[in-house]
Amino acid sequence: MADPRGFLKVRQRETQPRRPVPVRIMDWKEVYEAQEKGVLKSQAGRCMDCGVPFCHQGCPLGNLIPEWNDLTWRGKGEEAIERLHATNNFPEFTGRLCPAPCEASCVLGINQPAVTIKQVEVSIIDDAFENGWVQPLPPARLSGKTVAVVGSGPAGLAVAQQLTRVGHTVAVYERDDKIGGLLRYGIPDFKMEKEQVDRRVEQMKAEGTRFRTGVAVGSDVTWEQLRRRYDSVVIATGATVPRDLPIPGRELEGIHFAMDYLVPANRVVAGETVEGQIDAKGKHVIILGGGDTGADCLGTAHRHGAASVTTLAIGKQPPLERASHQPWPTFPTLFEVASAHEEGGERTYLASTVEFVGENGKLTGVKVAETEFVDGKRLPKAGTERILPADLVFLSLGFTGAEPAGITEQVSAEFDGRGNVARDGYYMTNTEGVFVAGDAGRGQSLIVWAIAEGRACAAAVDKYLMGSTILPAPVAPTDRAIAVL
Repeated sequence: MADPRGFLKVRQRETQPRRPVPVRIMDWKEVYEAQEKGVLKSQAGRCMDCGVPFCHQGCPLGNLIPEWNDLTWRGKGEEAIERLHATNNFPEFTGRLCPAPCEASCVLGINQPAVTIKQVEVSIIDDAFENGWVQPLPPARLSGKTVAVVGSGPAGLAVAQQLTRVGHTVAVYERDDKIGGLLRYGIPDFKMEKEQVDRRVEQMKAEGTRFRTGVAVGSDVTWEQLRRRYDSVVIATGATVPRDLPIPGRELEGIHFAMDYLVPANRVVAGETVEGQIDAKGKHVIILGGGDTGADCLGTAHRHGAASVTTLAIGKQPPLERASHQPWPTFPTLFEVASAHEEGGERTYLASTVEFVGENGKLTGVKVAETEFVDGKRLPKAGTERILPADLVFLSLGFTGAEPAGITEQVSAEFDGRGNVARDGYYMTNTEGVFVAGDAGRGQSLIVWAIAEGRACAAAVDKYLMGSTILPAPVAPTDRAIAVL
C-alpha cells in the first residue's frame, strides 16, 4: 500500500485545479492546471490496502490502480508508468476524458470521497512524457502477417499498437486528413490538446505502425480489396451515425448535429481555414442533450462568444448522490458539473422539445413543454408549452450505430438490431478474418471501453493469425466470458 495511514490522516479529496473561467474562455487550451506535487502525493497516499481493490472491477482495462498509486506516493514515477502502461496503451487519453468508473468502485467511496484515481493517472503519464520515459517498443522480429485497421480512434489505435508490438505489419486507414478520429476532431482542445494525440502517433510510427490518412474505406478503397491485400481486417470505425429528432420544423436553417459544429471548430483551432463554419458568436444557442457531447458544444459556444446557451434534457435531473438502485460499487448516474457548465449557460431538465419554429426558412425558436411520465413514457405535458428564442440548435442526442460504408455489401458483415456490426465471442464478424472492436461493435460507449476492446480484439486477431497469443484480453465482446486465448 501507499501511506499506511492514508485516508485516516488525509480525508479531503483535492482535485486538479481549473484555470479561472474569465481566462480560459478566451482561449482553447486545456482548462486544468498542474497540481502541486506534494498535494498529488498525499492524494495518491489516500489509496490504502483495502484487501479487495474493487477499482479493478470498475475499470474495463483492469488497471493496477493501487500499485501505481503506491509508486506515485513513493516518488517512483518511472516504475509507475511501467505499471500503468502494462494495462493501458493511452493513459493520457483516459486520464483526461474517461468519467472514471474506477472511482465509483473505490472502496473508500463507501463512506468518504473516493481516491482521485484519474488525476493520479494523468499525472503519471504527463511526467513520463516530460522525462522521456515513453519510448517506442518495436517488435524483436516480424511475423510476416499483415493487418488493416480501419478507423484511428482509441479502439483502432489500441488494436494497431498491440498487433505491431507482437510483430505483425499493421496499416491504419483513416478517412480524415489526420489520425485520431473523434480524439482529433470531436473532442475540443479545452478538454484535450492535440499534442497528446500527435506524440502518441509518433511513438507508434517509430514502432512500425503505418498510417494511411485521407482514405475512405468503402469508396476510395473497398473492403474486398483490403481483405485480398491483408491477412486480417479490423473494423474500428466507431458509432458515428447521429440520432435525429424528426419533429415539425426540423428542416429549418440553423439546426445542426453536434459533430457538424464541433469538427469544423476543432479544425479552425488547429489552424485550418473552414468555409461555412458554424459560428455561435452573438447568437442564442440551444443544445438538445445533456451528455458529454452537449457539454463540448456548450464550451465551444462560450469560446465563440454566444449571446446565450441553454441545454435542454428530456429526463429528470440526476441526483447529487447515489440512488438506492445504483449502490456501490456500480457506476451511478449523478448530476455533474463539467468545466463547460462552470463557464455559464442554463441547464433545464424535464424539457420536451415539441417543435422548431422559424420565419422564411430560418430558425427563430424552439417550442418546449414540461415532460410528464405516462405509462412509463416521457411525453410533453399539455398546456405547458413555451417558445425559447434560438438562432442555433445543436442535436446532441447520442449515436445510433456504425456507418454501413459498404461493410454489408462488400464483405457481407452483418449488423445487429442496435445498428452495430455483429461479432462473435472472439470479436470476429460472420466473415472470417474480419473483426470489429470498439463502438462499431459495442455501440456508443466510454473511451476506456474502446481501448479495452481494442486490446482484447488484438489478442483475438493474433490468435487467429498465429494459433496462440501472449496478448491480454481484458474484456469480452458479449455478455458471456471470453474464452482463454
